[in-house]
Amino acid sequence: LRQSHQTQTTCWDHPKMTELYQSLADLNNVRFSAYRTAMKIRRLQKALCLDLLDLSVAQNTFEQHKLTNNNQLLTVPDVINCLTSIYDGLEQEHKDLVNVPLCVDMCLNWLLNVYDTGRSGKIRVLSMKIGLLSLSKGHLEEKYKYLFSQVASAGDTCDQRQLGLLLHEAIQIPRQLGEVAAFGGSNIEPSVRSCFQHVCSHRNTQTCAFNTSH
Repeated sequence: LRQSHQTQTTCWDHPKMTELYQSLADLNNVRFSAYRTAMKIRRLQKALCLDLLDLSVAQNTFEQHKLTNNNQLLTVPDVINCLTSIYDGLEQEHKDLVNVPLCVDMCLNWLLNVYDTGRSGKIRVLSMKIGLLSLSKGHLEEKYKYLFSQVASAGDTCDQRQLGLLLHEAIQIPRQLGEVAAFGGSNIEPSVRSCFQHVCSHRNTQTCAFNTSH
């Protein structure tokens, strides 16, 4: 049982999720924040079986469920439907590793903890995509490209507002793990400004294109 003093709401974590959080807390004695955060995310990734999820499979599932409007609010049943499709597919390939009902429950629990702290019972499509894809299996560059494409305008460029939206959603993952301070805190504006200053300084523009060399 966890209580949010800010919202005065009480919510239950799945018993297995409670165990997972306790095991993540055991990693707090790792000295360096980058290693500590990476170890927590890896343990979380494996517990949710998202290390088995190919980036392309996740993308196809989003398309099958017509999740094209990233501002759309998803209800809990909507999220469950999408997660069930994902884990049903994973179970077919990894029968001994994937328990569909448990994985759906735990992944839903985690997504709500990260992106629905006020417990409204809804999260945005973009939030779910960033959460699942960040922990999925795949090359880092491919993840960056796909995540960038979710906020980019036509022509694969984004302005400061769009990049800020992407970073805000992404930083919620280490925030929920208690590691946000190591990444500059929850205020992403300095990171956005820095990106545009360094990456786009040679271009007289207010938008930035995806470039894997930076």
